[in-house]
Amino acid sequence: MQHYRGQLNANGFCREAEISQPVLLSWSSGKDSAWCLHLLRQQPEYEVVGLLTSFNGAAERVAMHGVRRTLVEAQARAAGLPLWDVDLPWPCTNSDYERIMKTACQSALDAGVQCVAFGDLFLTEIRQYREKQLQDSGLELLFPVWDIPTTALAQAMIQGGLRARLACVDTAVLREEFVGREFDHDLLAALPAGIDPCGENGEFHTFVYDGPMFSQPVEFSAGEIVRREQFVFADFMLKVTEPDAKASGLDTESEIPVRVRAAR
Repeated sequence: MQHYRGQLNANGFCREAEISQPVLLSWSSGKDSAWCLHLLRQQPEYEVVGLLTSFNGAAERVAMHGVRRTLVEAQARAAGLPLWDVDLPWPCTNSDYERIMKTACQSALDAGVQCVAFGDLFLTEIRQYREKQLQDSGLELLFPVWDIPTTALAQAMIQGGLRARLACVDTAVLREEFVGREFDHDLLAALPAGIDPCGENGEFHTFVYDGPMFSQPVEFSAGEIVRREQFVFADFMLKVTEPDAKASGLDTESEIPVRVRAAR
């Protein structure tokens, strides 16, 4: 399937049309995937047609980030893109994960998707794993932020208007009080020596709530701090806007109930 971009002339034909490849973007709810969306939208040869997110089907949250499904759904609405959500069982073995994701990729291919994009930065073993898993899938792999120096990348994100909060911190390498903090220049300056500015080694994970990739901010509130072994999570919750609250019978700024979905 080919997507065409351009303007129609008086005869109804596309003038100066550009053929763009449909791209499904792996979406973690964090800054790296959000910045990938921003960069891909500046490249006319690609058109992002959906966000692919895997959830812990029992917890209704993004794995590792711990971000609620309702917040990811709000991100997709703000990005103006459909959410391709994939439910994983818990516990989930590697074979379970690979089987389920293979099915998701085949569905994408059947829908006309030609490329899958990932927000990996420099961890070669992760990139090689993705390439191995998808080498016979018929999908082209894209890595829009690969090998960009992470200090420069973090600064570009902040200066470019991306707004995010730290959703998860690994206390084995970073103090607990960093969780929930704004991802900004003050945070970068406060990170201890040896901590990657983008948290690419797993030091922290983020939740993006605003930026040039969104048409409007995702309104959220801060919930409790949750500890799971060495990891600490900020339990962010979606706020209900006034029209949504009236329609649902909820008070404004209350948490939207989480829907329970069967794993697919």
